[in-house]
Amino acid sequence: MSLNLRPSSECTYDIVSLGEVMLRLDPGEGRVRTARSFRASEGGGEYNVARGLRRCFGKRGAIVTSLVHDEVGRLLEDLILTSGLDTQFIQWVESDGVGRAARNGLNFTERGFGVRGALGTSDRGHTAISQMKASEVDWDHLFGTLGVRWLHTGGIFAALSENSAEVAKAAMQAAKRHGTIVSYDLNYRPSLWKGIGGIEKAREVNRELAQYVDVMIGNEEDFTASLGFEVEGTDENLTNLQIDSFKAMINQVQAAYPNFQVIATTLRQVQTATVNDWGAIAWDRETGFAQATQRDGLEILDRVGGGDSFASGLIYGLMEFGDVSRAVEYGAAHGALAMTTPGDTSMASLQEVERLVAGGGARVQR
Repeated sequence: MSLNLRPSSECTYDIVSLGEVMLRLDPGEGRVRTARSFRASEGGGEYNVARGLRRCFGKRGAIVTSLVHDEVGRLLEDLILTSGLDTQFIQWVESDGVGRAARNGLNFTERGFGVRGALGTSDRGHTAISQMKASEVDWDHLFGTLGVRWLHTGGIFAALSENSAEVAKAAMQAAKRHGTIVSYDLNYRPSLWKGIGGIEKAREVNRELAQYVDVMIGNEEDFTASLGFEVEGTDENLTNLQIDSFKAMINQVQAAYPNFQVIATTLRQVQTATVNDWGAIAWDRETGFAQATQRDGLEILDRVGGGDSFASGLIYGLMEFGDVSRAVEYGAAHGALAMTTPGDTSMASLQEVERLVAGGGARVQR
């Protein structure tokens, strides 16, 4: 494998994620517009990856984020503590009582069912994390004195504000100075870029940050929207995904960014909200392409966070085995399992992931 990880013995953390943590409010089987009660949980594109590595795979982790010091912020802290991640790098912002200056993000999310797709309605303007500045964190203390083997961040965090892109850049630069591997999930969200320059701004920001990335992760839409690489032979609804087309695109990506050591993408075709064809491919600069077991007709309960769980499984495989073919199998299996339970974050165990990687099915375990 082409990645050179710092020894575990030299580092306090195996994984640190930089990103927003939101309060997810889930109406269960119903709709947000008619709900009278919600299930509360935490989630965030970058956070979900570190949480999965901690809870499912047992890696030492921390989250760098910012929250308003109010009761919602304390609820989010309580949920993060349950994840097992170190909370010492949460940047707390005093509340003004009404949220004029800063607030905590909310995400109302419907799971979807059958012909009704999943639907997210986020309420995340003027959040504390979007106003966070690079100078608020001592990056050299984190990556140098304490030591971190792997930093994960992504395009959701970078899209929150111009500040956020600068914070991501500062963190990634510090990580590179101290020999920390950097992964980045493009995670293109049109709604986040809509008011700040759209797809052109997304490409400008992501192309700038891409130069600091070792492991680039994304799906078909992400690579097209965020970096400008087209996947030939697909339509606008992505109903005819072809492996060879993705391999051709990845070859273009790795040629354009020689710093990328690993590139990985999930392959999802939506039959219905509750039945997806699910797979993944990855590329390593030394060993080339690897494809995960294809799971057509995969039944899912909640697709949100499936890609994040893929990323945490992939990172675990790269850390633990140094083998991209095993890593992509762990990523795809973890993502598949995570989508069988509600919420953004994984409830799977390492034993369940390994059973699925080995070809195990859904027979009852006694």
